Amino acid sequence: MAMNDNDRFAITIGPVLYHWNRQTLMDFYAEMADSVADTLVLGEVVCSRRHELKTSDWLALAKDLAATGKEVVLGTQVLVESAADVRTLRRLVEEGELLVEAGDLSAVSVLTETGAPFVIGPHLNVYSRPGLTEYIRHGGMRWVAPVELGLDEVARIHAGEPTVPTEVFAQGRMPLAFSARCFTARHHRLTKDQCAFRCGEDPDGLLLSTSDGAPFLVLNGIQTQSAAQQCLIGEGEALRRAGVSRVRLSPSSRGFGQVVAAYDDVLNHGGDLDAALRMLQGLSLPGGPVDGFAHGQAGMAWSRA
Repeated sequence: MAMNDNDRFAITIGPVLYHWNRQTLMDFYAEMADSVADTLVLGEVVCSRRHELKTSDWLALAKDLAATGKEVVLGTQVLVESAADVRTLRRLVEEGELLVEAGDLSAVSVLTETGAPFVIGPHLNVYSRPGLTEYIRHGGMRWVAPVELGLDEVARIHAGEPTVPTEVFAQGRMPLAFSARCFTARHHRLTKDQCAFRCGEDPDGLLLSTSDGAPFLVLNGIQTQSAAQQCLIGEGEALRRAGVSRVRLSPSSRGFGQVVAAYDDVLNHGGDLDAALRMLQGLSLPGGPVDGFAHGQAGMAWSRA
């Protein structure tokens, strides 16, 4: 059964977290421009050394995508380490025409100076109603919940006034931690400053397995991710009860256009969940699907096993 407009989940395509080459990025966003996605988050949010697209390129791409009718959001780095990083941050914020997603408190500080509204990014770690209220007071106009927050907790924090649209990370390898060290470079016995951009060899991150061969974590430069992929395509009613109105899908190299279409079909048009799950599991990266965090369980749990 199709949903009415008030029940519809907006679909956000999160930033590309991996080091894809320029042509791959441009092809990806051309595909997303023709997709059912409502919002695209652009920019390099993981590592400032990655320059396949420069800041000016991201801004030009953002304006091109906005001209297609998409909402475009500029993402900022989660770990700001240098004066150059601050200059890049200020350039994004001072662009003025596009909404910015704050990746850390330095972004919030700069945004507060300008008075511009912003998206409260998932790495700002909002775990309480007073915390969310404080960010709203400083200009937060949308909240992306931390990936490890259960839907019951999302509901508790979302409830009350003032409130803002709430988004959850619904699909993809989950960002778990960031470090000043580059673990991909270290794996290849290289220094961070002489990394040779080896992360570009792994379009979905570098898989780490346990001693018995089970997929466990993924290295993505300075970022550590889950090997398993969050998959909340079957949680429409639970998401609505939690006050969630937007779902975030994190880009991967395997059939992502099909992923976007499946989420829209199931969540917004009453499509066949079982068929969608079979398709997603066929595309799944090593680690498979999980939904444990959403249910207040271990993140590696999968309720539909």
